[in-house]
Amino acid sequence: MELNANIPSGPLAEKWDRYRFERKLVSPANKRKYDIIVVGTGLAGASASATLAELGYAVKTFCIQDSPRRAHSIAAQGGINAAKNYANDGDSIWRLFYDTIKGGDFRAREANVYRLAQVSNEIIDQAVAQGIPFARDYGGLLANRSFGGAQVSRTFYARGQTGQQLLLGAYSALMRQAAAGKVTIVPRREMLDLVLVNGRARGIVVRNLITGEVENHSAHAVVLCTGGYGNVYFLSTNAMASNVTACYRAYKRGAVFANPCYTQIHPTCIPVHGDYQSKLTLMSESLRNDGRVWVPKKPGDKRPPREIPEEERDYYLENKYPSFGNLVPRDVASRNAKEQCDMGKGVGETGRAVYLDFEDAIRRDGKDVIAQKYGNLFQMYEKITGENPYETPMMIYPAVHYTMGGLWVDYNLMSTIPGLFVLGEANFSDHGANRLGASALMQGLADGYFVLPYTIGGYLAAESFPDVPVDHPAFKEAARDVQARVERFLAVGGKRTVDDFHRELGHIMWEHCGMARTNEGLNKAKGMIQALRGEFWENVKVPGSERDFNQSLERAGRVADFLEFGELMITDALARQESCGCHLNEAYQTEENEAKRDDENFCHVACWEYAGDDKEPVFHKEPLVFENVELTQRSYK
Repeated sequence: MELNANIPSGPLAEKWDRYRFERKLVSPANKRKYDIIVVGTGLAGASASATLAELGYAVKTFCIQDSPRRAHSIAAQGGINAAKNYANDGDSIWRLFYDTIKGGDFRAREANVYRLAQVSNEIIDQAVAQGIPFARDYGGLLANRSFGGAQVSRTFYARGQTGQQLLLGAYSALMRQAAAGKVTIVPRREMLDLVLVNGRARGIVVRNLITGEVENHSAHAVVLCTGGYGNVYFLSTNAMASNVTACYRAYKRGAVFANPCYTQIHPTCIPVHGDYQSKLTLMSESLRNDGRVWVPKKPGDKRPPREIPEEERDYYLENKYPSFGNLVPRDVASRNAKEQCDMGKGVGETGRAVYLDFEDAIRRDGKDVIAQKYGNLFQMYEKITGENPYETPMMIYPAVHYTMGGLWVDYNLMSTIPGLFVLGEANFSDHGANRLGASALMQGLADGYFVLPYTIGGYLAAESFPDVPVDHPAFKEAARDVQARVERFLAVGGKRTVDDFHRELGHIMWEHCGMARTNEGLNKAKGMIQALRGEFWENVKVPGSERDFNQSLERAGRVADFLEFGELMITDALARQESCGCHLNEAYQTEENEAKRDDENFCHVACWEYAGDDKEPVFHKEPLVFENVELTQRSYK
């Protein structure tokens, strides 16, 4: 298989403009002839659905929740990046592009990342026009704050609810088109297979989560906006319904998966507090603007934080990275927190936490100012932990958050299956080996509002599409496969719950493919996952009926896919014999324990093609060519 990224020719800053001029268009009168399926209603899915319908396409949008408003994008807190330079502190499109490339440890495509930086400013204009209540300064201008990995203030925010407010804006645009009859919203459906006709994506098979009915839906193109796969670790900051199934079904139909081992560990989460916890809670990275991260200098010091004098505290990020301080990128902050805890300097009952302290900020700016910036986050922390962060430091520890890997896409955001487009966190496209904070919302909205409407039109204009009814043999075959899989889950009749298997898988992944990896641990994990998968199919207990609302059955399908996908992540991590961004193989570190890349052998996107059950996937690579950025060892000192 040859991977062609289809990057336009010409200077970097002119590629997107050249592309838009040269790309074929669909005339307004013809757009209504095309049906497009969008799976997912987060920022990428809602914005894509609304924009495509506004252009005239007939859109059918599926969401796993009861309402598009419940998509996981709503949980994003801290902000969205754009190169407006409102702070007048030296920002530019080029600087946003460079910071994103560097933040991803030089493992992302230049052309895609530059396009993202270019359209970032249009996103803010779009959001303001929709009435998004961004924070403003005293004069009424939009306010900005800093985020990790940047030395300028470019993050627009709505207190700690930025994702929620942006999603409500995209949802409003979506519902306007639904009211106009241009979008059909199909809630409480889970995509369980992709249908190909003559090698092209022509529809999906879904299960109605209320009635259990298996349904076929056809279209001229399919757009996946189904988010990331962080829940493979069981404990993560993701919503409980977040899963890999839609992308993994597409992978099994021939879509190549790229960089699956790139998983972001967020440094600012509420620590694990029990064996039977089902998810973790994120505390926004924006808190690192004013909060100072520290641990006691003396290992084993269990005194209350306010009893530890200043001279006995180690502000380790400020000491080690004087230029960036507490605002180093997430992978760097996470590894340093783990390092401190491994040295015995962790705090709290478990010793797996560090302090995030606002004492200096409250003394400097006053409690009211801090409450205005972070009040809802402080309330959330107190509600979960029972401690008041205005009076005692927060305790935080890294947790699985975002996944940079995803289905491989070219410059058009199209996968290796013609007609299957992938947006937002579901693709691998823009973040390399580590995503900078406040860039997820930027990518999701850029893909949906400003990129896909051009690229999908070029695909539709260049092809002819015979009618494919939902009773086409390809649909019947896919529906039979889905039904057989459902019946197989119910027939096992074992003794272990689905969650029990999921929890064990998550423990294996966290221990051996988490913040640090070793070849020995990865090989061990591969065998453990294979054994666990074998036991799953012999001993899983899925009660209830297929023709009913059955959450155990839903979870069984997702965990079965995680049990296969986890092994793919391990395979990818073993193949990348270097360290980069979030992927730290302990054999490849600098003297200061930073990730040490091998640009000669691994400056590529690792791509995996499905070869059949119980067979090793086929490896392909897309070389990464850097013509505008010099490859250097990342430094945030």
